[in-house]
Amino acid sequence: MSKQTRRAFLSAAGKTAAVAGVATLTGSAAAMATPPAEKVFVHHVYFWLNNPESQEDKAKLIAGLQKLAKSAKTIKQHHIGTPSTTNRDVIERSYQVSWLLFFKNKADQDIYQTDPAHLKFIEECSSVWKKVIVYDSEDI
Repeated sequence: MSKQTRRAFLSAAGKTAAVAGVATLTGSAAAMATPPAEKVFVHHVYFWLNNPESQEDKAKLIAGLQKLAKSAKTIKQHHIGTPSTTNRDVIERSYQVSWLLFFKNKADQDIYQTDPAHLKFIEECSSVWKKVIVYDSEDI
C-alpha cells in the first residue's frame, strides 16, 4: 500500500463523503417524491371570526378544535394554525384560524362529518365564527 500525504488523504475522504451525501440526498428526494402507499383525504377548514381581534374567541375556537382532535376517531393527523407572517400577493391571510385534517379515505371523512364530537364542536363553537371555507382534496 502506498503512503499518502495528509492533504491527499483528506481530499479523497472529502470526495467520498460528498458522494455519500449526494446518494443520501438523492435517496431522500426519491422517497419524498414517492406517493404514500395509502391515498389520503385532506380536509382544510379556514375560520373567520365574528370578532377577529378577540383573543378570547380565538382561544375558544382553538380549544374546541383541540378537544375535537382528541375525540374524533377517524382523524389520522391534524394541524391547527393561524396565518403566517409571510406576505406575497398570492397568500390569503384574512382568516383567523385554520384546521387541517388528514383522513385515511373519503369514507372516514364522511364518518367524521356526523361524528357526535364534530357535531358538539359545531354546537359549542359556531357562535364565534362568521365565515367558514372548506377545501377537500384526495390523492391522485
